[in-house]
Amino acid sequence: MNLFQLILESISSIKSNKLRVFLSAAIISIGISSLVGILTSIDGIKSSVTDSFSSLGSNVYTIESSRDERGRNRGIKKKNNPPLKWREIKKFVQKYNGNGTVSVNTYVTQIAELKYKSKTTNPNISVAAGDFNLLKVKGYNLKSGRNFTELESNNGINVAIIGSKIIDKLFERSENPINKVFSARGTNFRIIGVLEEKGSSFGRSVDDMVIIPLETGRRLRPSSRFEVEVKVDNTTEVEKDMGISSKIMSIIRQDPIGSEKSFDVVRNESLEERLSDITGYLKIGGFSISFITLLGASIGLMNIMLVSVNERTREIGIRKSIGATPIDIKNQFLTESIIICQIGGLGGVIFGLIFGSFVTFWMGGLFSIPWLWILLGILISTIVGIISGYIPANRASNLDPIESLRYE
Repeated sequence: MNLFQLILESISSIKSNKLRVFLSAAIISIGISSLVGILTSIDGIKSSVTDSFSSLGSNVYTIESSRDERGRNRGIKKKNNPPLKWREIKKFVQKYNGNGTVSVNTYVTQIAELKYKSKTTNPNISVAAGDFNLLKVKGYNLKSGRNFTELESNNGINVAIIGSKIIDKLFERSENPINKVFSARGTNFRIIGVLEEKGSSFGRSVDDMVIIPLETGRRLRPSSRFEVEVKVDNTTEVEKDMGISSKIMSIIRQDPIGSEKSFDVVRNESLEERLSDITGYLKIGGFSISFITLLGASIGLMNIMLVSVNERTREIGIRKSIGATPIDIKNQFLTESIIICQIGGLGGVIFGLIFGSFVTFWMGGLFSIPWLWILLGILISTIVGIISGYIPANRASNLDPIESLRYE
């Protein structure tokens, strides 16, 4: 009996037991839909959260002075490299030819005390200085007002953008802070913008921060250590862009070819790595739940197939008496089991895709057809069919034809 005949015979047998087949396929479908649905949802959620994390720095890298490492390591004396100088940073900004947006920034102080009329804040306000690209690179959005102009940034005008919590500390509830003048470190600043509330991140809150133009910050604290941050819109090009920036800065710093770099190029990818770890654990958990469901489904299907063997004992005896071999009987029952599982598997894939697409759209992610999980679902349903059908098929093939014909 060839494969085509086996499939036709199996389909004919399945049609005669529609309710049993439906219940068996439904059990398989639940397991496969949970597998495909959970894994598809995780991929969609990861895509959505990765896009959100891009604004938090996963597509940003920093060029900064090397940290001081005094002493010896394995008998080799560590080299202390000089910090990045302002003229070197200016040269880098001029020569940079990558695909990102460059911003230069520094911290003036983290213990500033702000004063406006009779109100004074606690000395816990951070004052940062940056150029007109800082808001874009850092992912800060303005709630009201405007950003620095290039002229204000380069000429060191005394203007400032403040965090949302500073409004409550310095101004009345109905008072508009734009164009108001406050003092910090003995210098007056005019407010031109207010940042949207972001909350704290790693112990540092943007909501309690004042941002002033870069040249203004240099004037207030000439000894500042500067950082160069580069934001690349396409996350797949970050590593390539880091290489471009590293070469440019190495030439500016005159680092010998083949020697250790005198500066650090660091990518802020800790959030992305943490997300990958979490989604990896979620996939393991989802796969484990689906495996347990499919294990129960395979046991249920095996039981149904064993009952089917008992009910069709006389039919098996007739087939053997007219020339069917044990291999033909075994293959027929195996094929039936696989077809039932394939019906359940296809149904599970469809329901899983519907569930996964719903979760993805709800999370604001971009849904794409998960071909890998579809193929995995079909493959697993086939394996379940083979495992569930083997014992009943083997039992059917070993039945004695004479005893089978006597079976009532």
